[in-house]
Amino acid sequence: MQSTSNNKRIAKNTLLLYFRMLIIMFVSLYTSRVVLNTLGVENYGIYNVVGGVVAMFGFINAAMSTSTQRYLTFELGRGDAECLHKVFSTSIFIHVLMSLLVVFLAETVGLWFFNRYMVIPATRLEGAMWAYQFSILSTVIMMMSVPYNASIIAHERMSAFAYISILEIILKLLIVYLLQIGSWDKLAFYAFLIFVVQLCIRVLYGIYCNRHFAETRYRWLWDKTLFREMLSFAGWNLWGNCASVAFTQGVNLLLNMFFGPVVNAARGIAVQVQVTISQFTINFQTAMNPQITKSYAAHDYGYMHDLIFRSSKFTFYLLLLLSLPVILETETILQLWLETVPDYTVVFIRLMLCVTIINSVANPLMVSAAATGRVRLYQGVVGGILLSILPLSYIVLKLGGSPASVFIVHLCVCIVAFMVRLYIIRPMINLSLRNYGRQVVKPCLLVTLTAIILPLIVKNILSDGILAFFAVCLLCLLSVLLSTYCLGLNVLERNFIQDGLKNILSKIRR
Repeated sequence: MQSTSNNKRIAKNTLLLYFRMLIIMFVSLYTSRVVLNTLGVENYGIYNVVGGVVAMFGFINAAMSTSTQRYLTFELGRGDAECLHKVFSTSIFIHVLMSLLVVFLAETVGLWFFNRYMVIPATRLEGAMWAYQFSILSTVIMMMSVPYNASIIAHERMSAFAYISILEIILKLLIVYLLQIGSWDKLAFYAFLIFVVQLCIRVLYGIYCNRHFAETRYRWLWDKTLFREMLSFAGWNLWGNCASVAFTQGVNLLLNMFFGPVVNAARGIAVQVQVTISQFTINFQTAMNPQITKSYAAHDYGYMHDLIFRSSKFTFYLLLLLSLPVILETETILQLWLETVPDYTVVFIRLMLCVTIINSVANPLMVSAAATGRVRLYQGVVGGILLSILPLSYIVLKLGGSPASVFIVHLCVCIVAFMVRLYIIRPMINLSLRNYGRQVVKPCLLVTLTAIILPLIVKNILSDGILAFFAVCLLCLLSVLLSTYCLGLNVLERNFIQDGLKNILSKIRR
């Protein structure tokens, strides 16, 4: 009965997050096109890489975010209100310290790197510096939002994200309008507007949490043991997030050093596509993740394993459904979307989507490792493997590799890291690798190999054109859906879908 209730909650929260994501996606696709045309390829590339310098220090915040999310969700699973309040109070204090540290690093090490190594035309230095400073402020705002967003996710109140997103969309559209009519430096003005939007959204989330969650009504509660425990947990996640920064912003800076801001613009567009598609699975996993942590806190390992299998498998199917038509028809999609397509954008998108699929399928394993609180071995080994992406990319570029070579390195290392994750997590949560292979890996491979055949044949037969584009995309969707239903689902999952469709049809007939 409890499992049925949890499944309904997951389904409801997933739908709310998808509603939020679809609206944001359509607005983002429009605004990114206008911003690229208004700023120009060079300015867009500069903003992408300048923001990347600040984001390099965001690994500190990302580590603490994982710690906050884990401890809040764990205490909710245990039902201890006093400990929950202590966790929130402690996380606020830690995030204030982390924000001060990020500002210090950004204004010292970051400025040194900015002045010494960044490839920016002399005429754009002043605008780039303003963009850099506003990016720092935006990062601080995002850091202080983490405890509040973590509370919303832990309480599984995803409707808050859907409602507040409506205002976020309006503000983003307002940015586009102001950017076009403003007479100021476009690059600096854009960075300022992004900061203002971040500030408004942060205030709204704070108001919502204070009204709905007792623990977010801040009062000073000091627990030295909890402070050390959360910092220790974050410390090992810090190592893993160092790797994340290395293979995202670090590689972005390498591309700037070797090829200049135009290639950064191509990567920026590829990241936009990657983020848009990955949001579909992030929303699904955001609804699933609290249940994984809570089931571990309640020692319900069987249900926890089922959640991991389902989350990994359905994440893969959803990403394949969305990514396959994009990978096969990248050129046509970019021509329809953008007026100016930077060089290398096509190959960047294809490789980054492959990386996204692997990392997204691995995410439930990361959540389960965090749920145990024992992350030293996991983060130490997996973080070390992922950290190798940056030096390997540098070596490849030094040897004359193309810009796309860094993403090939990234893909290969992620495959190795995925296999290592499985072996490390297996004893931590008593996970059966045989069951994982049978319930996740095998059906995912069967669906992929079956679904890709017909779209590839049709693409090679038909000549390029808008009709061929729609034909290939439609075939991709149909082949993935049919392959998933016939080969990727077990009997219980197929029956669940059939019952859901019957209920929908019966309601329509009434």
